[in-house]
Amino acid sequence: MNRYHRRRCRSPAWSAFMAGTVLPRALDGVALGPQVLELGPGYGASTRPLAARAQSLTALESDPLLVARLRAELGSVQVVNGDATSIPFAAGSFSAVVCFTMLHHLPGPTAQDRLFAEAARVLRPGGVFAGTDSQPSLRFRVIHLGDTCIPVDPATLPGRLAVAGFTRITVDADRRLVRFAAYTPGAEGEARHGRPV
Repeated sequence: MNRYHRRRCRSPAWSAFMAGTVLPRALDGVALGPQVLELGPGYGASTRPLAARAQSLTALESDPLLVARLRAELGSVQVVNGDATSIPFAAGSFSAVVCFTMLHHLPGPTAQDRLFAEAARVLRPGGVFAGTDSQPSLRFRVIHLGDTCIPVDPATLPGRLAVAGFTRITVDADRRLVRFAAYTPGAEGEARHGRPV
């Protein structure tokens, strides 16, 4: 990320936007279950409010400096250094995987699709993958000058999540955010939604 982008991502205004707008919208009606994995927390603007919602939270961050910072600030969260396109946890480890406004930082659709497949792999049957990405705009592009910036297309996202193995996929978008939720097939999700197991 460029210098301005880094400053913005650690600002009080961005933390307030994440806590007051992004997380409530992304997680409305989503039951996270007992063990949650957050991908790409960055400076932790989403991790702090998420920790208050999650019974057990693990954060996976690729930048070692941000890992050290998060570990120092968030003692109740397990922070792991790793790559979201090759998640270092066993299959079926989590009840929920979440990510917020980070998918556009991956170097292209192939890497995003690997993240989707990895999220499906580490989820239990009936687990949920939920989150947001940013919608492109002139201001968004200026903030990301010189950065990797490949926003997901909300029109193609349902199909891409289905290929990764998800079912019951919902995607909606406004001028600023794309919100999604998708579930792995299996008894937990079916039981939770009143369907026969």
